[in-house]
This record gives sequence, structure tokens and C-alpha cells, in this order.
Amino acid sequence: MTIRVAAYNLHGLRDDVSALTRVITAMRADVLCVQEAPRFVRWRARRRALAAAVGLRPATPGRLGGVAVLTGPRVSVLHAESRALRAFFGLERRGLAIAVVEAEGARLAVGSLHLDLNDPARVHHAAEAVALVERAATRLDATMVLGGDINEQDHQPAWRYLAGRLADCYAVAPKGDGLTFPARAPSVRIDGVFAARDARVVSCGGVDAPMADLGAASDHLPVIAELRVGL
Repeated sequence: MTIRVAAYNLHGLRDDVSALTRVITAMRADVLCVQEAPRFVRWRARRRALAAAVGLRPATPGRLGGVAVLTGPRVSVLHAESRALRAFFGLERRGLAIAVVEAEGARLAVGSLHLDLNDPARVHHAAEAVALVERAATRLDATMVLGGDINEQDHQPAWRYLAGRLADCYAVAPKGDGLTFPARAPSVRIDGVFAARDARVVSCGGVDAPMADLGAASDHLPVIAELRVGL
């Protein structure tokens, strides 16, 4: 079956939420890995309200690191967890949200990740996230997928590590120029979706939405990978 997995940094809902709602709706994602989701005042209610407005539902618990996985009506959630990643002195605490989902008999273990601006922390957390999602995938016989804001480009160490363990979906089947930041005048690709090599990447790139909405919704652009999993 074909399933759409996306990654999107929401910038804490500090921008135009109406534009953000339209962009996420246009994505038609079955699974959405979000970064910078609300995590302070009324964070649960704000996440639920956004999810309901775009036809999704929160799948993962907790608010650590501002990461979460949202799921659409085509998929059921078999397992969900929120994990703290190693603490680095003086840096923001990072987390990993994991949801194992099933659709038409195909299973995916999906992790949402937001890496730090600090080089050593990024590399360590990338490896830690892969190990944690891989553990969930093995336990429930699922195909592994990781989506997030990597905060570096594809020639740098953390991205190279992820692309060595998993397929960089955009590199496999690119759609558009792939640039994700800054949203109003994108010049770099620092957000991505990575999938186990047993998943066939049909396409990966941006969303078909008005540029005005994309620029107003967040400081990042979303990435959507269309994956064929199972028979």
C-alpha cells in the first residue's frame, strides 16, 4: 500500500495558524511528524485543536522537545511513546516521539525528531533516535521511518549518518527543489524524511499549496514522502 509520511516544523504556532491549517490539510498526510509543537501553556488543547482542524489526531504522549506524531483516519496506532534523548549541558533538552501505526496490514514505526544547533549533540541524538525507532520497529515488525528538522544539510555528519542507515527519501525520488528553510525564501534543505530501505519511495518533496500560505504558516516548509510498503 502507499502511505504519506510528512515532517513539518510548526514554529510553535507563532505564525498564521489559518495558513498553517490550510497547508497541513493540503498535505493529505497519513502520518505527520511535527517539531516545535506547542509545549507550554495549554499545550494539549492547542495540539488537539490543530489536529482536529486538519483531520488528524495526536498519536504520541508528552511534550518533551516539542516533537509529536499526528495520524490520519486511514491508520490505526498500535504503540506510542515519548522518549528523552541524552542531555547535553547548557543545551535544550531534546526528545523523540515514536508511533507504530498500521494501515491495510502494513506497519510503520515512525519517529519525529528535532536536532540541536550544536554539532556533537546532533550527531549523538541522530544515532540515539535511529536506535530507539529501530527497537520499536523490530518489536512490532514494522518498517522504520524518521522525519524531522535535522538543522543541517545533507553533506554534514548527522544527516550523513541518517542517510547511511536509512534512505534519504528526497534523494531517492525528488519532487521539486527540496529546499525547506527559511520558508519565505528557502535556500537550504534541513528538514527530511528517512525510511528503511525495504520501503519503496514513490516521491518526496514539498506540498502543493499557495506560496503565500507556505510563507505565512511557519518559518520552515514541510516535506512529504509517499512510500509504498508491503505487498
